[in-house]
Amino acid sequence: MTGIAGWVDFNNRFSEETVNKIANNFSATREKNESGIYKNTNVRLINRSLSVYSSKEYIQPMSLNIPNLGKYTILYSGNIFNKKEIAEELLKSKIKIFSKSDAELVLKAFIKWGKNFLKEVNGVFSIAIWNNTKKELFLARDKIGVKPLFFYEYDSGIIFSSYIKILLSNPIVKPIIDNNSLKEIFLLGPGRTPGCGVIKGVKEILPGQCALFTLKNKLKTYTYWELKARDFSSSLSVAVEKTRFLVEDSIKRQLTEKEPFCCLLSGGLDSSIVSKVSADYLKNKNLGFLTTYSVDYFNNNKYFKKNFYQPTEDKDFINIMVDYIKSKHKLVTLSNGHLANALYDATISRGLPGMADIDSSLLLFCKEIKKEFNIAFSGECADELFGGYPWYHNKETLFRDTFPWSNSLKIRTSILKKGLLKNPEEYVYQKYKDTLSDVSKLPNETKLSSRMREMFILNLKWFMRTLLERGENMSMYSNLELRVPFCDYRIVEYAYNMPWEIKALKGREKGILREAMKGILPNEVLKRKKSPYPKTYNPIFAEAVCAKVKEILKDKTSLLSEILDYENVLYLIQNVSQAEEPWYGQLMKTPQIMAYIIQIDCWLKKFKIKLV
Repeated sequence: MTGIAGWVDFNNRFSEETVNKIANNFSATREKNESGIYKNTNVRLINRSLSVYSSKEYIQPMSLNIPNLGKYTILYSGNIFNKKEIAEELLKSKIKIFSKSDAELVLKAFIKWGKNFLKEVNGVFSIAIWNNTKKELFLARDKIGVKPLFFYEYDSGIIFSSYIKILLSNPIVKPIIDNNSLKEIFLLGPGRTPGCGVIKGVKEILPGQCALFTLKNKLKTYTYWELKARDFSSSLSVAVEKTRFLVEDSIKRQLTEKEPFCCLLSGGLDSSIVSKVSADYLKNKNLGFLTTYSVDYFNNNKYFKKNFYQPTEDKDFINIMVDYIKSKHKLVTLSNGHLANALYDATISRGLPGMADIDSSLLLFCKEIKKEFNIAFSGECADELFGGYPWYHNKETLFRDTFPWSNSLKIRTSILKKGLLKNPEEYVYQKYKDTLSDVSKLPNETKLSSRMREMFILNLKWFMRTLLERGENMSMYSNLELRVPFCDYRIVEYAYNMPWEIKALKGREKGILREAMKGILPNEVLKRKKSPYPKTYNPIFAEAVCAKVKEILKDKTSLLSEILDYENVLYLIQNVSQAEEPWYGQLMKTPQIMAYIIQIDCWLKKFKIKLV
């Protein structure tokens, strides 16, 4: 596991045992990762990097002494994709970059331009910079929020990290939750309110935000990037061309010649685009053939039943793409028993209950990929940006005054003891309305255009970030770097201002993306209906999670004994195969509720959570 962590205390109340514990807790696997610790008055900075970035020029924390300015030390996690352009701008000021490390580039850009340098950066990152002369800590997160950055502020200091569970390694951060925490977990989960870390006092730097922590002013946050509504002046032909350019350019910027990489391929539009561009890149540079990976479950074809959300299996479309791009393809087939058991590691990875088997399957998938590769590419996030989900296209769902992926709280509240959560509907509705208050619109927009902007922001700030957390945590836990080229802020800005009739060209989900890839992808793939990440339909998984929940219900020492309505949970177990509207997303039904309960129980016990 890789990431950053730090501790600033102006009273110097450090425990070196705790600092070493934080460093050790980054290592979730036996793989040797490179780590570094910087110690100075008032500060401890800790870095954990993938072994692939272990040469001397990549070692962190990295410090620079600048005449007349002082000493700066940086922690950095992520990748900068317009490194060349930034380096050229620095060179105009006679500032040279001597290493290949992004950390040096970022640190020198910060020293030169201050926080304003963030506006020009295209990348995914979490950053911490300590100014030892001024005794100031600067924190920043990328525009879209691919890389996480949590913090806990207290009377004389601040603790920060890429992961909530690392914060909990410090005894100053108490593993305490309250009634609002329960609302986050049971009413909104696996999503959560932006900025909220569920544990009392734990917060996060929001995407597009930076912050400065000083003794005098404590933590002061700044927004350096946000989506703004602008007129869209492109013709259809220009929109098609620009969409193609932005997507292809983002993918190409993230590809690397020096480190072997692979692609996740489901045979859907998004992963096929990434795989095709990647395969062409390798071919043009005489670097051989692309390796692609897909995931499935034992005997899934035996139990698969097409439905509105998942009308087709992936295999036929994967075969079409593999033949088309001549990739070396590898199918990872997961055991349903392993899928259920991996729920525990998936919870520990997130530091919170997550997306049930949607998490654990990706975790197992990443572990298999890691055996051969350090970097993998995913087509994640195109659906949120280009209107891929069913809730964009169903008018009844589209204009429903709530989160579209979780339309009802009935099943959620039914598993809880009556009266446990105060005003649950009001809590969720307020979070929904708070999100809509941030939507930038143009004057005199149509009802449809206005709603599509709202849906875009709802998906960007909630659903997409839940998926990004899933990808980041499951891959990093496996020491695999998972890149998501659709999360380029240029694509996000362009898609936000694109009229719906262009985005949903010819009445299709992601219509503009399909048109942009004409002649680049096979017609069968271009025409394929949106299909989500594959899930298991095998009853073995449902039986396994139900059995585990029954054991949890017997455990009177579990905090869940104070929370769950046992009779209603048992009723769901007895009717686990009944088809209901998904309680979250498109495919998460009753077996996933059971898996989620398992994750909650694991989280409560592993991190010794207390309810106040």
